[in-house]
Amino acid sequence: MKNIGFIGLGTMGRPMAGHLLAAGYSLFLHDVAPLPADLIAAGAVTCESGRQVAQESDAVIIMVPDTPHVEAVLFGKGGVAEGLSKGMIVVDMSSISPLATKEFARKIEALGADYLDAPVSGGEVGAKAASLTIMVGGKERAFNTMKPLFERMGKNITLVGGNGDGQTTKVANQIIVALTIEAVSEALLFASKAGADPALVRQALMGGFASSRILEVHGERMVKRNFEPGFRIELHQKDLNLALEGARALGLSLPGTANAQQLFNACSALGGKAWDHSAILRALEVMASHEVAAA
Repeated sequence: MKNIGFIGLGTMGRPMAGHLLAAGYSLFLHDVAPLPADLIAAGAVTCESGRQVAQESDAVIIMVPDTPHVEAVLFGKGGVAEGLSKGMIVVDMSSISPLATKEFARKIEALGADYLDAPVSGGEVGAKAASLTIMVGGKERAFNTMKPLFERMGKNITLVGGNGDGQTTKVANQIIVALTIEAVSEALLFASKAGADPALVRQALMGGFASSRILEVHGERMVKRNFEPGFRIELHQKDLNLALEGARALGLSLPGTANAQQLFNACSALGGKAWDHSAILRALEVMASHEVAAA
């Protein structure tokens, strides 16, 4: 498998595609936005549509924001489905609805191609470092074929089950991430309001049972007031919507998830839908009339 299509060259897709290009794969690219000049200069080929991407490729990777975008890429006019041939593999690395994923997989497989849902965790940092966690749903033979490519983009790569199970795993991941960011925010806000130095509090906590990657990375963002987006609040809102919709369908209550979503909603109301998701802190600061650290 040498010729790879890649659709969606944004914050995450651009470095992911770059790793494949650097590894010697031939890339065929398409996006609604202008394609990255560095990838074109390095030899990637521009395609006018998803259909052309599929016609030129052995496998097509999709990395776009939400469920409707994936549907349009696959089944819209000039979409990937129009250019597929038997034996190809379609890999959706976006974070979207597990239920929609199952339907997309059924339609693609009816055309003779295999379908993998392979959402990722690790954000822009992980995409650039090729250290993403990749959660895959689909057939084992397709997974084994694509695993060498996944290994160019990530480190922790797991086939978790059938189509839709990768997306379900990603939703679970986003629940944990949101609630942990909220917990770190509350802890640092409490410490700062009580008069302690939040930077030193964070440093002390990094050596104990409360230590986490989120305390390390996003705790530093909070102390340094750096809310430039690595993963935007509006995208995390989308993921928690998937969690809450799924919980409703399954008859579950996810109160912590619902609370985190309300805090993200508050950030959005403050004009922060494009802030990094670590900025959930800012909603708590408004309610406390206190900032963790000076800007």
